[in-house]
Amino acid sequence: MVNAAEAYRRQQILNAPPEQLTLMLYNGCLKFIDEGTGLLNEKKFESANTSLQKAQRIISEFRLTLNMDYEISHQLLPLYNYVYDRLVEGNVKSDIGKINEAKGIIIELRDAWAEAMRKARSEKGDGKGGNGYA
Repeated sequence: MVNAAEAYRRQQILNAPPEQLTLMLYNGCLKFIDEGTGLLNEKKFESANTSLQKAQRIISEFRLTLNMDYEISHQLLPLYNYVYDRLVEGNVKSDIGKINEAKGIIIELRDAWAEAMRKARSEKGDGKGGNGYA
């Protein structure tokens, strides 16, 4: 049986617009990276691997869903590939430095995405000065 908090979270995801889902994925990726590095620090390698693989799967999803009809996608693909490679190498070698390098890039991408969402909402006149989802 699904508890109320889980049901609420699922409902939020099902009703979220695509741009909000992207932001949620960036935040989820960062959450799994933080979990993984924390577990590496605790020498819990199997659990760290599981968390870092979740972050890797999110990056893989970003790569697979890029619409290559847009120039930005041609710029994002090598960046996502680099982040994915850093996560894999950091995971395999338990190298928190490589994982943190990937994290820094994801933070920049997430922040840029959130700003683009605020700007788009502001230009459309939605929300209160762009203080909505992000």
